[in-house]
Amino acid sequence: METLTALFGSAPKIKILRVFLFNTGITFTLKDLATRIACKSPVVLREVNVLVKADIIRKRSGAKGVTYILNEKFPYLDPLKNLLTVASIQADESLTKRFGGAGKIKMIVAAGVFIQNWESRVDLLIVGDDINIAKVETIIKNIETEIGKEIAYSAFETQDFQYRMGIHDRLVRDILDYPHVTLLDRLGVI
Repeated sequence: METLTALFGSAPKIKILRVFLFNTGITFTLKDLATRIACKSPVVLREVNVLVKADIIRKRSGAKGVTYILNEKFPYLDPLKNLLTVASIQADESLTKRFGGAGKIKMIVAAGVFIQNWESRVDLLIVGDDINIAKVETIIKNIETEIGKEIAYSAFETQDFQYRMGIHDRLVRDILDYPHVTLLDRLGVI
């Protein structure tokens, strides 16, 4: 994130940009944004005003009060989305390391947002034994705060995953049959 902060001026601005870029068509209040990026409202207001002036987001007044929405006609939307994804969280060893204390992890497959495939149903598949779901959820929440998008993930115990593979479960097939990156495979499945 250091490179992006140097380019864009502040970490909160980057997080706000990600929230809008990955949630197209959704309006947010300042309170929504502050909660989502875990930042104080005055900082969020300052950065939002900069983004409104740049015409990346638009300000609206309505029944909910003042809300903000992505300007979908901004000419550099796709390159900006790709830059903020690629430079922030990648499907590599550092992602795998985050799940080190979440159980005996045997397989991690990244798809969706991690490989810039915006149509994917699932972003992350985690398989292992004695998985601490609370720990996995905390890790996922931290990643969501960093990138500004909800992560669709599935976590399975090894036995359940192998059963699902055996019956050609649609969710598992949707992950493995479409673009993905295998970060860890101690099961020898992929």
